[in-house]
Amino acid sequence: MMQEKFEALCARFEELSLTASQPDVIADQPHYQALVKEMAELTPSVTAWGDFQALEAEIAATRELLESPELAEMAREELEALEEKHQAAETQLRLLLLPQDQDDDRNVVMEIRAGAGGDEAGLFGAALLRMYTRYAERQGYQVAYVSLSETELGGVKEAVFTLSGRGAFSRMKYESGVHRIQRVPATESQGRIHTSTATVAVLPEADEVDIEINPGDLRIDTFRASGQGGQHVNRTDSAVRITHLPTGVVATCQDEKSQLKNKEQALKVLRSRLYEQKQAQQDAAYAQHRRGQIGTGDRSERIRTYNFPQGRVTDHRIGLTLYQIDLIMDGDLDPIIDALAMDARQKALAESAV
Repeated sequence: MMQEKFEALCARFEELSLTASQPDVIADQPHYQALVKEMAELTPSVTAWGDFQALEAEIAATRELLESPELAEMAREELEALEEKHQAAETQLRLLLLPQDQDDDRNVVMEIRAGAGGDEAGLFGAALLRMYTRYAERQGYQVAYVSLSETELGGVKEAVFTLSGRGAFSRMKYESGVHRIQRVPATESQGRIHTSTATVAVLPEADEVDIEINPGDLRIDTFRASGQGGQHVNRTDSAVRITHLPTGVVATCQDEKSQLKNKEQALKVLRSRLYEQKQAQQDAAYAQHRRGQIGTGDRSERIRTYNFPQGRVTDHRIGLTLYQIDLIMDGDLDPIIDALAMDARQKALAESAV
């Protein structure tokens, strides 16, 4: 069955290559770009299948050498190494055949909200915001703020921002949930460790073709922005709040000085929230899983703990503990995200074998 699937993928790739080379297709840029995109998606599978076939041919040739008295011992050693490669390559092929999350290549709308813990929760929210923006810099993602509500101590009550870059959702989707911090706050005179939380929501950014919004279903309100921003925030009604009347979903943007830009950003967030709602309605199990991830923000709910006294970060979903808290808080999230992605692939592989 695996051979049939990969041969079909290779045949499709050849068909696309032939079609994309036609002058009339090249002249039709939207069509051409769609073909090129599909070819790029198929390339890893086609390449892996070619390498696998070459490996099988090498194994067959090495087995023939077992009949030679002079080369048998050397052939057995080489065959053992080749069979290990074969097993790893076959696992990789099975991973490539797993259904891909249709949202993986999308940009991301992220929301951080302070949870339990008062001022310390807000400061933790600010630390998470810095962590994610630093990670975005490492990945080459563009960061755009939609709204930011800060505390008097410089913490974050709520931050909404977008990350734009290829595969952003495939990396950031594992961050949804309750994050917990354990440390001695700067305001703590007795040196006691406090536990606080912040919630993180990660939404795939929806395109206009995904969600059609009737302008008549929107109520758009403008108001004066609050928070940091100098005198400008007190002079103009640049902030925008958009309410989708049929669903009651609200999106607000006040980060830009231009009312038009704020409206564009708010519509982007609104569309993503409606897309999320649509996906949840289509798949009740998925909706329950996501609600379970985000939870209520209570201290007992958490996907990850950042323990500063011990210098460790623990992801409770996979039981991973790293004693690299300074690096992680500075945006070095790849060791955690890579482990979560691998765990997700292994579980999907086990389910596909059932």
